[in-house]
Amino acid sequence: MKRLILVRHAKSSWSESSLPDKDRPLNDRGHEAAPKIGRWLASKGYQPDEVISSAALRCRETWAGILGQLNPVSNVRFEDYLYLATDAEMLDTLRTASGDTVLMIGHMPGIGDLARGLRQDPPPKHSLFAKYPTGAATVLDFQIDDWAEAQFGSARFEAYVAPADL
Repeated sequence: MKRLILVRHAKSSWSESSLPDKDRPLNDRGHEAAPKIGRWLASKGYQPDEVISSAALRCRETWAGILGQLNPVSNVRFEDYLYLATDAEMLDTLRTASGDTVLMIGHMPGIGDLARGLRQDPPPKHSLFAKYPTGAATVLDFQIDDWAEAQFGSARFEAYVAPADL
């Protein structure tokens, strides 16, 4: 079995309009939300052994906030090409993973589309799942031996949470 945790980056700042979009940091709300998601993951036993994230600053800062609540992870990749990646591009990247529990951090619309598209079962009845707000996390389980076998419609929904729930 393989487990995937999909996290949309936490709330970012728009205070410096001269910054390139990839360089926008988290705002105060984002800095509060990322550790909350990390605590939720830890409380449920969702400990990743591999992280694949967009290299955008807000994704790196989201991971830093989450990581502060979890055990260390030595296999962490920040990839420029995941900045605004589509769900198909993110799935292709997931297929290169080696960990048993992979956490991916990305952007909308790709991360939300991936969370919706991988499921084989109905979406959760959570009112915010369709919107996939900043900081949202979905946990999906796959009955596969290798990530190369991951397909759309092949995962079982395990859990979903948004920072507003915490």
